[in-house]
Amino acid sequence: ESLDAIYASPLKRAQQTAAPLAARSDVEIITSAGVAEWDQNSSEYVPVEELKAANDPRWQALLNGEWASDESEEDFRERTMSAIESIVAGHGGQRVAVVCHGGVINGYLSEILKLREFARGFFYPNYTSIHRVAAASSGERSIITINETSHLRGTGLPMGLFQNG
Repeated sequence: ESLDAIYASPLKRAQQTAAPLAARSDVEIITSAGVAEWDQNSSEYVPVEELKAANDPRWQALLNGEWASDESEEDFRERTMSAIESIVAGHGGQRVAVVCHGGVINGYLSEILKLREFARGFFYPNYTSIHRVAAASSGERSIITINETSHLRGTGLPMGLFQNG
């Protein structure tokens, strides 16, 4: 599928994910601070799987519903929703990729599904998974797919919690 634009969070993990897509699509990456994860100002990034495996206190804090960010949940939601909707508004009729993070994905999709109370995590977005949303000029948003990982088949990379490509 061809892409008209690729946006990515400024966080290293998103930029690294976007790079091969940009190279294949011959499209420059546009960095958008608006789609950075809630932990963007952390001094380190530890994948949630590692926190869980180590029974790290930060894992327990997540399970207990604690919000470990210098940004309030409402400010995070407003920032990310505004950024995504701005991208949509600037690319009417075009196909755009937004390379971001699980918190951003959960927040945006939960808003579309009207599950705002589950914005922190109603599902687990697999690394590099694809979530397709059709955006009508009327403002209506339709989820086409969630958590696609078929592009990872044959790569040996994790396709989800229980399988490798």
